[in-house]
Amino acid sequence: MKEKYYITTPIYYPSAEFHIGHCYTTIIADAIARYKRLSGFDVFFQTGTDEHGLKIENKAKEAGVTPKEYVDKIIENAKDLWNRLNISYDFFIRTTDDFHVKKVQEIFKKLYDQGDIYKGEYKGLYCVPCESFWTETQLVNGKCPDCGRDVSVVTEEAYFFKLSKYQKKLEEYYETHPDFIEPVSRKNEMLNNFIRPGLEDLCVSRTSFKWGIPVTFDEKHVIYVWIDALTNYITSLGYPDITPEFKKYWPADLHLVGKEIVRFHTIIWPAILMALGIELPKQVFGHGWLIIDGGKISKSLGNYKDPREYIDAYGVDAVRYFALREVPFGSDGTFSEKALITRTNSDLCNILGNLVSRTIQMGIKYFEGNVTNPNVSEDIDQDLLDSTSNLQAQVSEKMNELKINEALECIFDVLRKCNKYIDDTAPWALAKEDANKNRLETIIYNLLESIRVCALFLQPFIPETADKILTSLKVNNRDFDNVYTPVSRYELGLEKPANLFERIKED
Repeated sequence: MKEKYYITTPIYYPSAEFHIGHCYTTIIADAIARYKRLSGFDVFFQTGTDEHGLKIENKAKEAGVTPKEYVDKIIENAKDLWNRLNISYDFFIRTTDDFHVKKVQEIFKKLYDQGDIYKGEYKGLYCVPCESFWTETQLVNGKCPDCGRDVSVVTEEAYFFKLSKYQKKLEEYYETHPDFIEPVSRKNEMLNNFIRPGLEDLCVSRTSFKWGIPVTFDEKHVIYVWIDALTNYITSLGYPDITPEFKKYWPADLHLVGKEIVRFHTIIWPAILMALGIELPKQVFGHGWLIIDGGKISKSLGNYKDPREYIDAYGVDAVRYFALREVPFGSDGTFSEKALITRTNSDLCNILGNLVSRTIQMGIKYFEGNVTNPNVSEDIDQDLLDSTSNLQAQVSEKMNELKINEALECIFDVLRKCNKYIDDTAPWALAKEDANKNRLETIIYNLLESIRVCALFLQPFIPETADKILTSLKVNNRDFDNVYTPVSRYELGLEKPANLFERIKED
């Protein structure tokens, strides 16, 4: 029986069309999911949308449509974007899905009946664009710390979740599960800025707007974002029914979230799960932001363009590779079209594309597309062969640590060594003498084997390109169990291979 792996993105808020920041998180989740599948895991990869709240109610009113009509159009667009990016999700959840609505109501009632939710009055500072409440001390120059907009004082009757009740349990859980929050800087932030100063009970219903899930026993209230949105990770598996899917996949192995919502996923969400008496997710990873023009890429700021423009101009794998390779995962990073072009030209065109093209061309030119291994080896071969044979262990270590950019760097180190191996062995010179034919064939075979291994490991990251390479090499066994099963004979096609990547002119 396969070991399970449950990975999620946050469910995105569809108040406007998605930007490259949404793509960043989702591409990373997809690469991890693909890697785990190829490693033999039974993967459940979930993404989706968080569709309720005052902001969407107001946006729909401005557009002259219902909130559902407003979000339907954006979600259709988002699913098309995920399709264009080759996102291999298993389930797309919407908080407007009928099953989710019913299950959220059941969860809310369960928490109320057991005394973890109670009625009171809320007064707080609220940011409409971010759907977030803040204290005076959390404001920056009197404004929302996330988007820099004005906040307003809100007073209304509300239901509250007893978050304060779980403060001690959360502290103990952090201590006994040191890997629960990554990177460690995020854990320290949660402890020092939020938990240790004292947790206050959490407002979990609203009466000032209607676009939300009604509280079944008090219908002037709608269930606020925390219980509605965060529970998506378990309602999709059937909870509060203990379904076979819930038994199989819960707890989640990895919640991927942006750093601005780490607090919700590592304080509020665990406390809700503790109240429900079910296991906590194994890990929450809070990654950094993509920065553009000196600031966070943001729907509220509108400082972005449709990611399909980048895909159309440079190719889907160029966009995927940049997102995965450019920024150390967990840190903030800069996105720019210039950096995307530079990375595409340097890595994908010069290192990978050029290597594959000239190696296959040599196999066709010198051996009519039929390359075996006469095994006429020399010392110069060993560095390449060792690097190739060590690659699986290196990639596995980096992926287990979620150092995705470093996993790609390991693969490209081998590809660089392939290019250096060609320069050092000079196969074009060997081809001038028939006596060198077996040595020449060994060199081409070594290159094809290294390219095959690298292409297998590139599948999670740039799947379209990896597929083209493996198809050119006529490799059918593509999971990681077969990485080091050597191909006895490469039967390359007799046509000159097309370039995988065209060099992009830089303005």
